[in-house]
Amino acid sequence: MCGIAGIHNYKTRAPVNQSDITAMCSVITYRGPDGYGEYVNEHTGLGHRRLTIIDTNERSNQPMHSEDSKVSICYNGEVYNYVELKASLLEADVSFRTKSDTEVLLNAYIHQGIESVEKFNGMFAFAISDTTNDLFYLARDRMGIKPLYYTETKDGLAFASEIKSLLQLDDVKAQVNETLIDSYMTVGYCPTNETMFKGIHKVPPGHYIKVEKGTLSLHQYWDMTFDKSEDKGEDYYVKETQKLFEDSVRLQLRSDVPLGVFLSGGIDSSAVVAMMRKLDVKDIKTFSVAWDYGKDFDETEYARKVAKQFDTDHTEYFMSAEDFRDFLPGYIRHMDEPVTEAAAISLYYLAKKTKEKVTVVLSGEGSDEVFGGYPIYKYMQVVENYKKVPGVLRKGLINPVLRSLGVKWKKYADLSEKSIENSYSGVSFYEESLKQSLYTDQFAKTCEKHSNFSNLLPYYQNTQDQDLQSKMQYLDLKTWLVDDLLIKADRMSMAASLELRVPFLDHRFLEFAATMPSKYRLKNMENKYIIKKAMEPYLDKEILYRKKLGFPTPLAVMFQGELYDYVAGIIDSEKAHARGYFKPEIIKQLLTEHKDKTRDHHRVLWQLLVLELWHREFID
Repeated sequence: MCGIAGIHNYKTRAPVNQSDITAMCSVITYRGPDGYGEYVNEHTGLGHRRLTIIDTNERSNQPMHSEDSKVSICYNGEVYNYVELKASLLEADVSFRTKSDTEVLLNAYIHQGIESVEKFNGMFAFAISDTTNDLFYLARDRMGIKPLYYTETKDGLAFASEIKSLLQLDDVKAQVNETLIDSYMTVGYCPTNETMFKGIHKVPPGHYIKVEKGTLSLHQYWDMTFDKSEDKGEDYYVKETQKLFEDSVRLQLRSDVPLGVFLSGGIDSSAVVAMMRKLDVKDIKTFSVAWDYGKDFDETEYARKVAKQFDTDHTEYFMSAEDFRDFLPGYIRHMDEPVTEAAAISLYYLAKKTKEKVTVVLSGEGSDEVFGGYPIYKYMQVVENYKKVPGVLRKGLINPVLRSLGVKWKKYADLSEKSIENSYSGVSFYEESLKQSLYTDQFAKTCEKHSNFSNLLPYYQNTQDQDLQSKMQYLDLKTWLVDDLLIKADRMSMAASLELRVPFLDHRFLEFAATMPSKYRLKNMENKYIIKKAMEPYLDKEILYRKKLGFPTPLAVMFQGELYDYVAGIIDSEKAHARGYFKPEIIKQLLTEHKDKTRDHHRVLWQLLVLELWHREFID
């Protein structure tokens, strides 16, 4: 993995200032501490920070150029099937100067065009400048594992792996995109292809941007297309899952530097370890993180069992409240956008510890989205079944009783009176009534015009003929996964100069899952049914069927104790109130109720804290 940045002044063809490329790359040195390269050719400039993984020789430094210097590439990520792609190109008498996957991408484009991206199996974001045909491309992998941002300037286009690189340019100003704040306050991140910075956009996953003859156009080359017309039976789906997973792990073990595994002790990371052992990997190194706040925040018992079963070299890191507070400014700075993924801070410390031993790490992200692992999926299915109760009985008699039982029951009663498009906004959605009570009257009017559900509607339109499970998973694959989990994984691993790989997001898995009837993902109210059955030959049932935890963070406890004054001092400050988003009296009420343990408001307090810290880092 690396970091890329560049400028293409296609509108005016003004020459690129090399110092701009240098400045853009200077703020992301951690993404590539092993090398730096830049290239400026009139109105195009490319910059690259290198973290050496494949072919560590300097001959593979970037930007990389064709033999005639007419085509140049800067690229972040890994294309795991580069060996097979290279063999195919060699058969066509294409010559190579390096052993890198970068040169494979470059030659694939030269000989097969931009359509070659459809053959790449991996995580990638790249820019290609083709002076022969006066073309320029930006492309991003199918799932959005690697980030890629761009903005249009008066002269053309600027792009980068991280937003902070774009903010180094005089033409790019850090301004709040207020149309996304309601989305952020609903789900805790910034969904869709916009960002919290006005005028800065994400290249959507599975898309490429083409600049030709002074015109910029966006093209989609991949999407998850559902076709469940045929049920091939449980045994088929179990065996195919085993086969695909083994091959995905095999490909992602390709590396010229040491690698390891993030091991939580849950099914996904444990499955990665099990498959590595099945593939006869020696000396597996595993890494876990936990909190000293009791069993609800400590999975090391299970991680140790898996480590012992597969005889791994196991390392643990235990978090403290001081660790959390000390890295908060760094967390905000690295994430670029406000994201309420508290586990990211634990992940950063784990990545730093991991980097002491390896340069590449495999992780279990993506399995829940592919195979239906979140408990909310079965709860929403229950709500959907409950909607079949006649409206007079459900709305008039049962729901009033449910609402009297507390916040959780009220939430599900409210959901039962809305369509899925107006009720489900992702795995991590917040209490709507609480959010609305926070907004000032003036800001509430802004949010009415740009509500979260209106932003998400295009994703539901793509699955309007699908079942409930598929609709939810598609939305989460397009938003929660890419805009929260994968951004967290990329930013926190890269902050430690560590490459993180995700075998469950091999696109073949996604395409396979899209043909699998939903009953094999959620069966007998068992989430992720098919992957659990597939891993039964390799993992103990205690690991396969235990309650899902992930990397839990004791926010509620810390915000009542060690970090209360810190949080209150930021979100209940004159500076925060002056922004005009939230009612000061409601913020004071939330803080008091949380400290007194009258109600648990840690989630919304964390949202408010992250948003205010983001403003102070990037906007003020």
